[in-house]
Amino acid sequence: MSELNVNWFLALSAVMFSIGVIGVLIRRNAIVIFMCVELMLNAVNLSLLSFSSFHGNIEGQILVFFSLAVAAAEAVVGLAIIIAIFRNNQTVDVGKINLLRW
Repeated sequence: MSELNVNWFLALSAVMFSIGVIGVLIRRNAIVIFMCVELMLNAVNLSLLSFSSFHGNIEGQILVFFSLAVAAAEAVVGLAIIIAIFRNNQTVDVGKINLLRW
């Protein structure tokens, strides 16, 4: 069996990022949009890890560790905002939420 090289991981990362972008642009549910943003962050982390392993250094892996910590904090704050919006509007459809409209 042949060894996987960096190109396969970069292709997977590109597919994951594309799915995330399409999900953000098409879907109207705030939770699904939030999950697509997380998918895009994970795609970037995968490409950063693949480049780090290709060059044989550990700095990229350390950067991914901090990126995952920031993404976890962002997930907590984002879900709290979505829950607060749902409590006020009884919907998470971004087309029906008018927080910043006059």
